[in-house]
Amino acid sequence: MRYLPRMDILPHMTITGHTDWLEIDLGAFKNNIQIMKKVTGKPVMAVIKANGYGHGLAEIARAAFHGGAAICGVARVEEAIRIRKKGIHGKILVMGWAMPENIHFVLAEDISLTVSDMATAKDYSDAAVLKGGILHIHAKIDSGMNRLGVPVEQGLEFLKTLNSLPGLQVDGLFTHFARADEITSGTTEQQLERFSKLMADVKKAGLTPSMVHAANSAAALSFPAARFDMVRPGIALFGINPSKDTILPKEFKPVLEWKTRLISIKDIAAGSGISYGHHYITSMQERVGVIAVGYADGFRRVVGNEVIIRGKRAPVIGNICMDQCMINMDAVPEAALGDEVVLIGKQGNEHISAEMIAKHWGTISYEVVCGLTARLPRNYKDS
Repeated sequence: MRYLPRMDILPHMTITGHTDWLEIDLGAFKNNIQIMKKVTGKPVMAVIKANGYGHGLAEIARAAFHGGAAICGVARVEEAIRIRKKGIHGKILVMGWAMPENIHFVLAEDISLTVSDMATAKDYSDAAVLKGGILHIHAKIDSGMNRLGVPVEQGLEFLKTLNSLPGLQVDGLFTHFARADEITSGTTEQQLERFSKLMADVKKAGLTPSMVHAANSAAALSFPAARFDMVRPGIALFGINPSKDTILPKEFKPVLEWKTRLISIKDIAAGSGISYGHHYITSMQERVGVIAVGYADGFRRVVGNEVIIRGKRAPVIGNICMDQCMINMDAVPEAALGDEVVLIGKQGNEHISAEMIAKHWGTISYEVVCGLTARLPRNYKDS
């Protein structure tokens, strides 16, 4: 028998099954873009930073443009590079800061940058002139978030200066709301009032750019006056509620499910410690299963986690390990090795959402999905 050398085998090998994976419905993502356009009556900038909110940057970017997004928003130039290297075309705005030495790539690949202060504006202008190109920019205004942006009171002079700098073309003007997901806080109305006053002055001066935007997911749904020329949703496009106060219309669909496998079943005697530290001790004989997921995948070491197996909830017991964790299976005697186990998603009549996990972990759903690590295979379908 002839054995192929390893270098001959590897190019032909395909992993067809996984022990821990994500299922991502690109059709649902594209549908959510269309629903957002219908609800708001505005073009959509799909914000897909942080590896597409954990869903996979390039695949989500491609689906966004196919789904009707006018532009994609990312946080860093590195993300824009990854999208372009996948052969994906369409408008991209980098909403964070960029190193001036990356301007050559930005110019070559038709990427727009955000300008949040005068020093950066001058650096970008100098770099664009040096490269002999025109850099497309969006000016960032701080209306109360107190993060990036020129104070709203200085916004008009900032815009005038940007328009006078060589090598720059101002395509957009935007701000960011701090508490749009808290509908009754009053903060969004205050920020909106400040930004709208600036816009009136900008219009009077004849400097209104073609794209004025302010509304993130929560604001796009709850504050119609904040929609301006375009809305800028992120989390909502993934079918996840922006907050407990901002619930998506029923037409939005979750895009992601997280699943693993049952890889061991044992009957453990009463009085036995489970996992590292033996923080969990069996009070009677328990049927204990091991599932192939751990904190290296983004499953947090928090007491009280649950999963779904054979359509029934099963509690996680003992400390979560790097690659595995244990579950009590007394309520699921019919479970068998290799069974599919759900961490996020539906199975039978049971359902665990990213929002449910976030509440249990004491965080927000954004952090749950963005924390899903790179080693998790992402399996895509287009329903």
